Amino acid sequence: MYISPDIIIDESELREQYIRASGPGGQNVNKVSTAVQLRFDVAGSNALAEAVKARLTRLAGSRMTVEGVLVIDARRFRTRERNRTDARERLAALLLQASRRPKPRRKTRPTQASRKRRLEDKRARGDTKRARRKPGQDAE
Repeated sequence: MYISPDIIIDESELREQYIRASGPGGQNVNKVSTAVQLRFDVAGSNALAEAVKARLTRLAGSRMTVEGVLVIDARRFRTRERNRTDARERLAALLLQASRRPKPRRKTRPTQASRKRRLEDKRARGDTKRARRKPGQDAE
């Protein structure tokens, strides 16, 4: 399964299981296993770099098992083929997102003009509040 030039997942690393789906479909939903449960062993995969594995684990959240297996449930459509395609597309999107390095945050400082504006606004707000007080309450 081609994800990007850096990531190519071997089909043998993917496990698909067909299960009964809930939702619309009438009697068909009770008889046919159309939902797909796609499992990908992230921890045991050689196709992913350690940094990508770490980002994928963080992105996957509750879809990742304790053993390091990513589980994607696809039951959006009424046919097996469409659910299978949907599961694989969602896996590819997740892997692509995990393969991108996050842009490092650069610390910035407020400009001198913005600091001056902030202090002037604070002073004006304080003056407004002071003007609302009853006369003779200036002692603090």
